[in-house]
Amino acid sequence: MSLPRFYCPDRNLLVQGGELPLEAAHHAVRVLRMGSGEELVLFDGQGGEFRTRILTVDGLRVAVAAGSFDPVERESPLRTVLIQGLCATEKMDWIFQKAVELGVTALWAVPMERSVIRLKGEREARRLEHWRKVVLSACAQCGRNRVPELRVLGALQDCWDQLPEPGLRLLLNPEGRHGRADLVLPDGTVVLLVGPEGGLSTAEIDQAHRAGFVDGRIGPRILRTETAALAVLATLQSRHEDWTL
Repeated sequence: MSLPRFYCPDRNLLVQGGELPLEAAHHAVRVLRMGSGEELVLFDGQGGEFRTRILTVDGLRVAVAAGSFDPVERESPLRTVLIQGLCATEKMDWIFQKAVELGVTALWAVPMERSVIRLKGEREARRLEHWRKVVLSACAQCGRNRVPELRVLGALQDCWDQLPEPGLRLLLNPEGRHGRADLVLPDGTVVLLVGPEGGLSTAEIDQAHRAGFVDGRIGPRILRTETAALAVLATLQSRHEDWTL
């Protein structure tokens, strides 16, 4: 059985031991009911992980011993960026959580013409912090020791000058001409562009084409926005030997 894993950004604590951050301590003590002497794994998102054990528990003050470092890496050899059109909160949570489990490198949330929700100011900051916790929790659960990049962009056109080079830019479109057999995986990064619940508008599709995206068709059925990117990520990882099934 695998040990409980917690994110802890303080590298000194991981190396030397000390008190867990409040959020990690709460989860360890109040949710998992852990106590003195029990082992756990800590990671700071920069690679590798530290195996340690709880020394003392005093309410939510949890002291751990100095950690033993393991340089293990569980990242996919294929770099992937998911540009996801803003959709309902529970759907975005699901997409981000599962994309992390599937090895995505970066997550960009973007409002599009048919997005139901809009984020500005304080609401955007709260949602970004919420998604950060979703991503960190997914990393802890699936064993990743590097945290995917997370961004909220103001508009679709803001993406174009930030796209990585070189690579494949794939627009998921049920009317697309290219299937799996037509796509050659690059040495660089695969960028997936997925619209919100209502899909991308004609103008947005034209924008994407001008930015170098090609239309990708998943199959004969139209998938929901919370299914499309995950299906393609799973397929890409399988083809790129990230999966051994």
